[in-house]
Amino acid sequence: ECECMDEIMDLYDRNRQITKNTYIRGSAQPKGFFRLVVHVCIFNSKGELLIQQRTYNKKMPGLWDVTCGGAVSTKESSSQGAQRELSEELGINIDFTNIRPSLTANFAQGFDDFYILHRDIDLDDLVLQKEEVADARWENLDGVLALRRANKFVGYKESFIRFLFDLSRDNRYVEI
Repeated sequence: ECECMDEIMDLYDRNRQITKNTYIRGSAQPKGFFRLVVHVCIFNSKGELLIQQRTYNKKMPGLWDVTCGGAVSTKESSSQGAQRELSEELGINIDFTNIRPSLTANFAQGFDDFYILHRDIDLDDLVLQKEEVADARWENLDGVLALRRANKFVGYKESFIRFLFDLSRDNRYVEI
């Protein structure tokens, strides 16, 4: 089943200016162009991160990851992509209209916007997208680092994981 809207992505130049070019996800990304990816990290009032386990039919099967993430579709802004991914993957509906990314990590093929939010969400209220998400749970920094060291968490550097937790403590004022 193809959600073709999700498959076409806008391409950006090195200064993150949108170009008229697009590409189909999964095809070879044209050299000299960049794509936009988003990740959402939701922390609760105990300082725990909501993490999700990737399904076994996806790239990096069975690994745990931050709350959600994915590619930004064509004609979609970063915040619209973050709002859509969070809704699709976990059934969490948050209005991102006035939410900016906490940081952008540049990678070889593009830009990765990380949104850090603070919400106490009941796990029983989550609606997991069965094609993408196998499980979800709250985890503290030590727990995430233990998963990472056991190669059961997506391959972020430990220093980056610590940085996300540090940012979550520094950015509590962004709660809406």
